[in-house]
Amino acid sequence: MDVFSTDTPLIGMVHLPPLPGSPGFEGDRDAIRERLCRDASALEAGGVDGIMLENFGDAPFYPDRVPRHVVADIASLAATLRDHVSIPFGVNVLRNDVHSALAVAAATGGTFVRVNVHTGARLTDQGVVEGMAHETLRLRERLDADVAILADLDVKHSAPLAERSLTEELADLVERGGADAVVVSGAGTGATVDEAFLDRVVECRDARGLDAPVFLGSGVTPETAPDLLSVADGAIVGTALKHDGETTNPVDEAAVERVVEAVP
Repeated sequence: MDVFSTDTPLIGMVHLPPLPGSPGFEGDRDAIRERLCRDASALEAGGVDGIMLENFGDAPFYPDRVPRHVVADIASLAATLRDHVSIPFGVNVLRNDVHSALAVAAATGGTFVRVNVHTGARLTDQGVVEGMAHETLRLRERLDADVAILADLDVKHSAPLAERSLTEELADLVERGGADAVVVSGAGTGATVDEAFLDRVVECRDARGLDAPVFLGSGVTPETAPDLLSVADGAIVGTALKHDGETTNPVDEAAVERVVEAVP
């Protein structure tokens, strides 16, 4: 993760509105691109270290592979993002299409992707979602892509199918699954991470000797950032950077600045 210029990177979210073909699409591709550019500009001006592009508005989500037209739109928007900002960016294709995210990142200059379920399986509102680490890492090799994989541990909006020890899950994710970083979230979008759980994840990571930074995946605000980021190595932030703290609202540059200033 040496792509970032700081030891505690803050990645700001660009939550895309509904894309063509999704139930909420309003019929205006230009409006989506304009919103992307406004949000990206506000994030960069506010001081984030990177940007994550995500098809957040496409609910209800496909459990794995999205249609080709979705990949085409996200790739086009990723190219726009690349040309609009000077900071690193990554891609997350919901719910769990990391192969499309990886291909888009490789083709457009993205340096990281996020994958909700990289190893094992989780029960979600899309049904049972299974990890595909074996295919993801081989695809990255075939593409010769220098793209980091940020993989969720006990991802939000999901439940485990069977109880396993935290050490085993973490080891499988990094050692056997090849994840470059681990993402720890609260129960849902914008929900604060349980501090005791975060402490346990970092303790298990260190005890196992795993070389993988731990990122926060939700719940970072100006109030929570000092404590959480004294333990975690970085954060992916969305809701707290929006006007009135609403996830679907545009990015508020002043809110971005408040979160950035709170990072220890």
